[in-house]
Amino acid sequence: MAQNPKTPPPPYFNIDPEAASAKLSDPISTARFAKAAAFASKGRDDLAKRGYAPDGRKRLRRFSTWEICKYLIPVAPAHFRRVLKQNPDLPQGEGDGGAKWFTLEDVLKLRDFFAAEGVSTREYRPWRPEGLDAKVIAVANFKGGVGKTSTAAHVAMSAALDGYRVLVVDLDSQGSMTSIMGGQVEDEWQTAFPLMAKHYAQHVEAENKVRAAAGQDPLPLDETLTEAMGFAAKQVIQKTHWPNIDLIGAQLNLYWAEFQVPVWRMQMRSWPLWDALSGFLESEGLLQEYDLVILDTPPALGYLTINALSAADILLIPLGASFLEFDSTGRFFDMLYSTFASIEDGENSMRRAHGLPEIRFEWDAVRALITRFDAGQQTDLANVIQAYFGDFMTTYRQELTAMVGQAGEQVNGIYEADYREFNRDTYVRGRETFDRTWAEVKEIMLGCWWRDLQMTQAGDK
Repeated sequence: MAQNPKTPPPPYFNIDPEAASAKLSDPISTARFAKAAAFASKGRDDLAKRGYAPDGRKRLRRFSTWEICKYLIPVAPAHFRRVLKQNPDLPQGEGDGGAKWFTLEDVLKLRDFFAAEGVSTREYRPWRPEGLDAKVIAVANFKGGVGKTSTAAHVAMSAALDGYRVLVVDLDSQGSMTSIMGGQVEDEWQTAFPLMAKHYAQHVEAENKVRAAAGQDPLPLDETLTEAMGFAAKQVIQKTHWPNIDLIGAQLNLYWAEFQVPVWRMQMRSWPLWDALSGFLESEGLLQEYDLVILDTPPALGYLTINALSAADILLIPLGASFLEFDSTGRFFDMLYSTFASIEDGENSMRRAHGLPEIRFEWDAVRALITRFDAGQQTDLANVIQAYFGDFMTTYRQELTAMVGQAGEQVNGIYEADYREFNRDTYVRGRETFDRTWAEVKEIMLGCWWRDLQMTQAGDK
């Protein structure tokens, strides 16, 4: 068919090279990247602080009587108000008449009161068996943009609303989780890096005692390692605007660990590099201090991710309902197998030679979670993914709602959004997206604790 002479050709026709050349800037030097980075840094700070208070810090909003009775404490609104009236020492909230608003600290105190005075068959406090360690959840996938940080943040916030004590560890040098949690991180010494360095330094120190007894030269402890030896977890753990969520933050310099960890391993082949993260969680008592530890990983299977996966009891693997993300996640599983099987083979051959017990990596549970789900367009492919991954999949698919999108723009979690900014149905639907995800995660977590408890009790007999 002949082209209509009045219709212009497509924009990629008749491009004049000389005119195109005139539009170009001078060749780009590395200094231009520095300028772009400075602009991006300012923009990132400006955008991240949209939800901040005038003093430059994040504040968690208050929760209404309706929200508390519907989502947080299993008590009828009329009974809730009656209890407050009868107990003036309890937090009374702010506001006039029945429209009372409470801080999360208030909610936690009210939980304690109802746990002591309320109906014995209701769950006012979250369940965790006494004497058992916290559960560690790593959220990982080496494809970016699949919702790792959003999933990790909302699991942490869901657990906090339930009353659990949560530690979030940001291992992604992009620091997105740190921004959501309102963290401030000046350099790598305020990240997990010094604690991982301390783990290596302690192994060097132990090895040097053996070397000294054998008359051998010691392994070096440089200035970084010497400084790390004096570090404690408390020095890098920050309080957040959530009263029961603490944070070990991240920033760009954390990426240095990806280069430093293999160097340490080459200097001392007996150092279990994959145990650096779990080592400090255990030795610093963090698994007793917290109920849940959430590890947000970088979008790569590097040394930080390997440490997170090794430390985890439960793996959550977010992916979108697209072919590329399904394919990438399958390759991620393949890399998990090859990486950890290789570590097992290498370590166990040495352990067998020395008569030591073999190591084996195990996880309580692994679940792949479909995020940003559009039921109108992605149901068929999601069903295919569900069929192939089988029992690795969660039942619920996390829908993308307007509320979720708006929270992302404001660098907030949906639980930080005031429902008065939406109509009630929009809020309930948006919140359900993560409530149902948390319900599945919590069921896994409690089931794992129960199984651990039965094993512990059986071992005591």
